[in-house]
Amino acid sequence: MESSDAIAALAALAQATRLDTFRLLVRHEPEGLPAGELARLLDVPANTMSAHLGTLARAGLVAGTRHSRSIVYRADLERLRELILFLLKDCCGGDAALCTPLIAELTSCCAPLEAVQ
Repeated sequence: MESSDAIAALAALAQATRLDTFRLLVRHEPEGLPAGELARLLDVPANTMSAHLGTLARAGLVAGTRHSRSIVYRADLERLRELILFLLKDCCGGDAALCTPLIAELTSCCAPLEAVQ
């Protein structure tokens, strides 16, 4: 990921509704959510949600697929992975021991469901 791409992604997430939208879409992977449902769940007018989704899409963080009369949006988890790796690439000057707590926390939040139970 280039710095300009990371800046665009971070700028898109630097607004409360867009951040909430992205986090909600991440929670609903891989099915995604229709734009209208996103607006309803976050109590945002549909036209406002559309503008926020456009910003997130231009940053490459979400993608929409038309299903009949609605558009279902999904978080682009590959783009999220690229952004996280960009931010952590030079973590702790290459000293893996210093990054271990951060990596452990990331790993535990994404553990497979059967491992958590």
